Amino acid sequence: MKTVRIALLPLLLLFLAGCSSPDRLVTKKIPKEFVEFGNTRIDDYYWLSDAKDSAVIQHLKDENAHTEAALKHTEGLQRKIYDEMIARLEQQYESLPVKKNGYWYYVRYKEGQQYPVHFRKKGTREAPEEILLDLPILAEGHQIFIVEGESVSPNNVLFAYGIDTSGSRQPTMYICNLPAGTLAPETVGNTSGQYAWSADNTSVFYVLNDHTVRPYKVMRHRIGTDPQADREVYTEADSTFAVSLSTSRDDKYIYIASGYTEDRETRIIAAAQPDAAPVVIQPRLKDLAYSVVDQEGDVLYIRTNRDARNFKLVKAPMRSPGMQHWIDVLPHRDDALFENARVFTKYIVAQQRIKGLTQILVVARPTGQSYEVDFGEQAYVANMSAATDAADLDSIRYSYSSLTTPLTDYRYDLISRERTRLKQDKVGGGYQDSLYETRRIWATGADSVAVPISIVYKKSLFKHDGSNPMLLYAYGSYGFTQDPYFNRSVISLLDRGFVYGIAHIRGGQDLGRSWYEDGKMMKKKNTFQDFITCAENLVAEKYTSSDRLFAHGGSAGGMLMGAITNMRPDLFRGVIADVPWMDVVTDMRNTDLPLTTLEYDEWGNPTIKEQYDYMMSWSPYDNVRDAAYPAILATGGLNDTNVPYYSPAKWVAKVRDHNTGRNPILFKVNMGAGHGGESGRFERQKLAALRYAFLLDLIGQKE
Repeated sequence: MKTVRIALLPLLLLFLAGCSSPDRLVTKKIPKEFVEFGNTRIDDYYWLSDAKDSAVIQHLKDENAHTEAALKHTEGLQRKIYDEMIARLEQQYESLPVKKNGYWYYVRYKEGQQYPVHFRKKGTREAPEEILLDLPILAEGHQIFIVEGESVSPNNVLFAYGIDTSGSRQPTMYICNLPAGTLAPETVGNTSGQYAWSADNTSVFYVLNDHTVRPYKVMRHRIGTDPQADREVYTEADSTFAVSLSTSRDDKYIYIASGYTEDRETRIIAAAQPDAAPVVIQPRLKDLAYSVVDQEGDVLYIRTNRDARNFKLVKAPMRSPGMQHWIDVLPHRDDALFENARVFTKYIVAQQRIKGLTQILVVARPTGQSYEVDFGEQAYVANMSAATDAADLDSIRYSYSSLTTPLTDYRYDLISRERTRLKQDKVGGGYQDSLYETRRIWATGADSVAVPISIVYKKSLFKHDGSNPMLLYAYGSYGFTQDPYFNRSVISLLDRGFVYGIAHIRGGQDLGRSWYEDGKMMKKKNTFQDFITCAENLVAEKYTSSDRLFAHGGSAGGMLMGAITNMRPDLFRGVIADVPWMDVVTDMRNTDLPLTTLEYDEWGNPTIKEQYDYMMSWSPYDNVRDAAYPAILATGGLNDTNVPYYSPAKWVAKVRDHNTGRNPILFKVNMGAGHGGESGRFERQKLAALRYAFLLDLIGQKE
C-alpha cells in the first residue's frame, strides 16, 4: 500500500489541477472580439482579467497546483539551493551610517530575522541608539511588509513613513513622535511613499495616487488635524505625467516634479512658506527633461537634456530659474551619459556612464581641473554618495560591485585620490571571488550595432566548447541600465557549471541616451533583436549551445522574454518570465489601468494607427503562434498594480494552446503579493531556488 500511495500522489495532484500531464493544463476559452482600424482580434482568455470572478481565482489556484505537481520531483533540489542561498546571506548585517541633520542613520539585521531594525544616533556614532522602526515586530502577521518613504521633521521629533502590506504600491502614511514613541492618531492611505516637511515642523507634504495608481496630487497635512481637511498643493492634470516629491539637501526647499519618460518639469516651495503656491522652475516643453540635483544657497543645479542628448549640468539663480538663465557647469559630452552630481564647496563630483560603465568625475571648482576615479575591472557598477549632508567635504563615499566582487563601500579622498575600504558585504557558504572570472564581450548583429554582454563563470568548470549551460538576463526598457552587480543567488548556478550573462541591450541607457531612444516606440524591436543577437553570439562563440541556453527577464524584461520566445523559440532551452507584461495592445488601450497613459512615449499609443500596427507586430500575446516553444516558467502576483496577474496568466494559456512541442509551460502566481513578490529576505530566496531548480532539471542535473 505504501508504494501505491506514493505512485498515486502525483496523479492526484494533476487531477486536482485539471490537467492530464505535467506540461498540459487546459484553460477554457470565452472569445472576446476587438475591432480596431478594421482589424479583428479575438482574445480567448480575456475572462481571466476579472479578479472578482471566483472561477478566475480557482484557475490561478489550479495553475499553482499544476506547477507544484510538475516540479514536485525537484523539491529536494529546491531545498538544497535554498539552503545555499541562505548560507550566503550576511545574517547579522549593519549598513554604513549616513549623517542627516545631526543624526546618524542606519539599519541592522539580526540573525534569523526577515526584516531589519532602523536606528539613529544623535551627534556621534558612539551615542545611544534610538529605534525608528522595529520591522521584525511591526511585520508580524503580514505576508508582505514594505517600508516606502521615510522623512524626519527638521526638529528631529516627528517621523513620517509609509507601509505597504499588500505589494500594491499604495502605502499608508504614519506619523510617529520619536522621543515619545507614539503614533499620531491620523493616517493617510493610498500615498506614493514620498514625504516632505515644512520648516516649522507642523505640516507634512505627501502625494496621492489616482485610480490607476498614478502619483498625481500633492497634499499638505497639518499634524493633529483630520486628513479630510488636508490642503491640496498641486494636482497634475495631464494623465501622461506622474508626480514625485523631494527636498533640497538642507531641507529648505521642496521640489514637486512632474513627468515620465520624455518630458519633465519641476516646481519649488520654500519649506519656510508651506502655504505658498509652488513656483515652476521652467514650464514644460515637448522633449525637455530637467530635474534639480543639488542646491547651494540661492543657486539651483539642474540636470537637463536641453541641447544635450546625454544630459548636462547647468545652474540657475533661485529668483529667476527659467531656461533662459541656465549656465553650463558640466557641458554635454557625446561619449558620456551624465547621471547625477553633488556640489561641494571645493568640488563638483559627477556620476556618468561611458561605454556602459559607471565613471565618477571629480572637478576642482577653483581651477576647473578634473579627473576620473579608476576602478580597474572590465565589468562593474559604482555609485557615489556622501557620508553626511555637509557641503565642505574633501571626501566622498562610493559603493563598488562586480559580478565577482560583493558590494564594497569606500571612502575616497578627493585631494590625495586615495581610497579606504569601509565595508564589504560578507558572503557565506565558502564563496571565494578568486574562483570566478568575469568578462565583457560584444555581439554585433545584422545592423552592425555592437551590444555589450557581461558574463561570469567558475574558472574550473568553464570549458569554452559550447558544453556549459548558460542563463542570459536582460531588461531593456525605460532607459533603465542593467548594471553587472554582484548576485549572491546566481552562485548556485555558477557552482554547477553555468555561465551567467547580462545583455546590455537597447532600450536601456547603457551606452547613452541614444541607446534608449533606439529601443523604444517605433524602434522597440531593436530591443528584442539585440537580445537574440547576444544569444546567437554566445552560441557561436561556444560559451554555450542553444539546447543549454536559458533566458530570464522580469516585468518589461518579462515582456522581452515573450517577444524573443515568439521570434526564436528554437534558440532557447528554457525561459523564465517574471511578472511579465504580455498583452501590450489591449492593456495600452485601457486608460483605467496603471502605467497606460504614462507610457505612450515608451511603447506607443494604440489609438494611433501607425503606432497600433507597429505594436501589433511585436506584442508578445498577439504574436503567439503554432511552434515548439521552449520550456517556460512564468510568475505573477495577484496584488500587482504594475503588471496585472492576468497578463502572464493569459499568455501562458495561449502559449500552451499553440505549443506543438512537449516542453512544460508553467505559471506560479503569488496570491498575496504584488510586483516585487515576497518582501522578507529569506522568503524571497524560495522563488529563486524554484527558478534555478526548474533550469537544472531541464538539463538533467539533480543536485
